[in-house]
Amino acid sequence: MAHLKLTLVVACALIDADNRVLIAQRPEGKQLAGLWEFPGGKFEAGERPEEALIRELREELGIVTQEACLAPLTFASHAYESFHLLMPLYICRRWQGEVISKEGQALKWVRANRLRDYPMPPADIPLIPPLIDLLM
Repeated sequence: MAHLKLTLVVACALIDADNRVLIAQRPEGKQLAGLWEFPGGKFEAGERPEEALIRELREELGIVTQEACLAPLTFASHAYESFHLLMPLYICRRWQGEVISKEGQALKWVRANRLRDYPMPPADIPLIPPLIDLLM
């Protein structure tokens, strides 16, 4: 079997006061466009996962959070056709600022047991059961 390039990304389940989870729709023109995912993204050189996530949440959603407000929940390991994705999922219940779409992506607050109603990339789907266990 050919070795696939390992791609590291980090994701966050933002959880509001009503125990709903934020998902974002991948914009047109991006790989997997139209699918719903947890906010996050790629690491920059030298970044730790928490640093990358804090930066991505600021860039994508305009919110500020602290490392102490991020808790690792689970991770996804998924082989796509051209790369292998490794994605830790953190939960975050505390942040400053209003969640807004800074990159034109649609956003939705969804109950954990309704996450499967939204088409997601294959790597995100295994992240749903731990969220349901946590929030139901």
